[in-house]
Amino acid sequence: MSDVIRVSEIFGPTIQGEGALIGVPTVFVRTGGCDYRCVWCDSLHAVDSEYRHTWAPMRAGAVMDEVRRLSGGVPLTVTLSGGNPAIQPLGDLIALGRAEGYGFAMETQGSVARDWFSQLDMLVLSPKPPSSGMQTDWTLLQDCIDAAAGVRTVLKIVVFDEADFAYARDVAARHPGLPVYLQPGNHTPPPPEDDTATVDQDGIDARMRWLVDRVIAGRWHGATVLPQLHVMLWGNKRGV
Repeated sequence: MSDVIRVSEIFGPTIQGEGALIGVPTVFVRTGGCDYRCVWCDSLHAVDSEYRHTWAPMRAGAVMDEVRRLSGGVPLTVTLSGGNPAIQPLGDLIALGRAEGYGFAMETQGSVARDWFSQLDMLVLSPKPPSSGMQTDWTLLQDCIDAAAGVRTVLKIVVFDEADFAYARDVAARHPGLPVYLQPGNHTPPPPEDDTATVDQDGIDARMRWLVDRVIAGRWHGATVLPQLHVMLWGNKRGV
């Protein structure tokens, strides 16, 4: 049914761990399903169809009931993530939440544009660099930007290596009006069923220092470099 949302998990309140809203209290609604298969994906439980039996079919009202329960009825930012949340019918959920004072931020790779993007409070476009094994369709990315006209829209790009850094600069040059957030890649995703897996934090920290050095050396003074705060605090544990 076209109004059913496939939900991988709903959790929080916690803080947003990355990007433009880092540190902001939020409830996460993580949808199931994705049109990408990034080689370093850290949320395969919400991506790979092998786990589709764990995705709950929910209508907007039921999702909003859970968000309301978790937040204690006190409005806050709801983060829509995935997988790729843009492939889900989220327009009704956004309308229900906004009517009660909730805000909505969504992160997507920019491969599917939807008319309800215009109802978001923030759209985070995270096109995937060469290390992901995916290729960017620039026309589709622009369609997403156009669909979110009037909405605060930012770019967030994961960087593992020099090729990714060059890609990030290219994306920024194509869209000079959008703020750019960079984060070091996380090489150590856990198995989807493992809630206690640790990460190579020393390796991530080294990549962060390298990324800072590259931004400064390249005089890319308009970029913002941020860590994944949630990984620093909880590793790759789910639900935080």
